[in-house]
Amino acid sequence: MKKKDIKILLVDDEPDILEIVGYNLGNEGYSISTAENGIEAIEIAKKIRPHLILLDIMMPEMDGIEACEKIRATQGLEDVIITFFTARGEDYSQVAGFDAGADDYITKPVKPKVLISKVKSLLRRLKTDKDDNLMSAGSITINRDEYLISKNGEDIFLPRKEFELFALLASKPGKVFKRDVILDRVWGSEVVVGGRTIDVHIRKLREKIGDNYFQTVKGVGYKFVTDEI
Repeated sequence: MKKKDIKILLVDDEPDILEIVGYNLGNEGYSISTAENGIEAIEIAKKIRPHLILLDIMMPEMDGIEACEKIRATQGLEDVIITFFTARGEDYSQVAGFDAGADDYITKPVKPKVLISKVKSLLRRLKTDKDDNLMSAGSITINRDEYLISKNGEDIFLPRKEFELFALLASKPGKVFKRDVILDRVWGSEVVVGGRTIDVHIRKLREKIGDNYFQTVKGVGYKFVTDEI
C-alpha cells in the first residue's frame, strides 16, 4: 500500500498538536484528517475509514476512552489501529486505554522523528493482518503449515502451544495482547489454565528466540517487538 493511500486520523483538542503532528505526518506522504473531540472523531472515522487513529484521552464533549470503545463497536471499524496519544502516562490510564480497545500508547511529549518511527511501526500491522501460512517479522520467518520458525536462516522447532503463542504475538508486532485474549486465542476452551501458564511459555520463548523480542506490559499482557531498524 502506498503512503498516500494510508489514512491517519488525528484527534486532539489542542490545535497546535493537530497542526504540528499533522504537518510532520503529512510530510511523510500520509493522508491526514483531524478531529477536535471524540464525537467528531467517530463521525469522521465512519466516513473515511482510517487505517490508524491517534487519539487523545482528555477532550471535551467525549473523551478518548469512550470514543475508542464506540469506534471499536462500529461495524467496519473493528480492525482500525487505535493508539492513544496523550500526556497521561500513568499505569492505570494505560490499562484503561487497553481495556477500551486501544492497540498501543504514545506518551506526549514526543520528538517528531520518534513519533514518525512509531507510526511506521504501527502501520506495519497492515501488512501482517492477513492469516497467511507464511509470514515474516523482522529477521524471523514463521511457517504455519510446518509449525516452524526460522531466525536468520536457522530453524527453531517449538512445541505446539509455544508456536501458537509466538505466532499470535508476531502477527501484529508492537500490539499489546491482553492476557485474557492470549488465553482465549491460544488455549481456548481446551483446558483450564492459569495466568502463570502464559508467563512460563513466554520465558521459554525468550530462552529460545531472544529476550529482547518480548516485552511485558505490566497489568495488561505482552507484545512482540521486531529487530527491524
